[in-house]
Amino acid sequence: MRVGVAAETRPGERRVALVPEEVRHLVDAGLEVVVQAGAGRHAFAADPAYIDAGAAVVDGDVLAQSEAVLTVSPLTVEQARLLRPGTVVIGLLPVAANQELVEALRSRDVLAFAMEQVPRISRAQSMDALSSQALVAGYRAGLVAAQLLPRFLPLFMTAAGTVPPAKVLVLGAGVAGLQAIATARRLGAVVEAFDVRPSSADEVRSMGATFLDLGLEVLEGAGGYAREMGEERAVRQRELLTPYVGASDAVITTAAVPGRSAPLLVTAAMVETMRPGSVVVDLASESGGNCELSRPGETIEHHGVTVWGARDVPSSMPVHASQLYSRNVVNLLLLMTKDGRVEPDFDDEILAATCVTRKETG
Repeated sequence: MRVGVAAETRPGERRVALVPEEVRHLVDAGLEVVVQAGAGRHAFAADPAYIDAGAAVVDGDVLAQSEAVLTVSPLTVEQARLLRPGTVVIGLLPVAANQELVEALRSRDVLAFAMEQVPRISRAQSMDALSSQALVAGYRAGLVAAQLLPRFLPLFMTAAGTVPPAKVLVLGAGVAGLQAIATARRLGAVVEAFDVRPSSADEVRSMGATFLDLGLEVLEGAGGYAREMGEERAVRQRELLTPYVGASDAVITTAAVPGRSAPLLVTAAMVETMRPGSVVVDLASESGGNCELSRPGETIEHHGVTVWGARDVPSSMPVHASQLYSRNVVNLLLLMTKDGRVEPDFDDEILAATCVTRKETG
């Protein structure tokens, strides 16, 4: 059975769905792997490395000749129409934002699996692409804050005097937030963090940061995510966070829930309490933004404060982002592979949760 990896077509996408190091796992499982020439070039995965790992590299499109297709970004509708009926597609697929694509896949009787929908259970941890890519984004956010700040992060004691460490506030203590905390701490900053889930307090403290307890209602949700908060609670939370925002040199926001708009954590008025030269890094800008001022892919200045809006952050570090994502995808594919055939068993809770189109659904 042939597994195809096409070159990504989304503008700015530098990751690849399968790196050469993972090809051998598929070959050992009895699968044939075909990679479009140049598919891994932006992730520095050269064609000869794929060949050495046991894959075939072809110049033409691989979609129509494959029985399983691995992607990072969603296919285009035009690409979906090239797929043969019964093809298995595994990749990132935000369903709400891609209804036309979902219908095109369904019309072709394609079995599409969305990596965003991998359940957060122990058995599925090795397939959790949201977590692996959030790790990359959180690390990058810490570096961006350090780069944009016009001052040092660490403490310096010099003959010319003492330079105090920068104060960094991280809002949201999921995988991205914890990695942002760890990165800022490694660079020497003093870090505070807040999350609506008190259960994250111990993880924050383990990273060397101070957890802010605002005395608000717990919003622990299913699957490790926070529950959506009401407007009254959101307003109160922003009021309580304002003095901490104003006292910070950098604020990194990471709060997001898949399939929903990001919660508003930092208003323009809150940004205006920050000192000129301060920085806001908003990792949630593509899903509506945690900061009222952020715009995806843009860096703006407001009252002397720099606001950086994230866009496709994992693609800015394509080597390790691709390695991690590739391992997630391969583990999911191998879960549905037996004797060299990809045959999903929908009695498996992981496959049932991640599948978004199948023949039986119409």
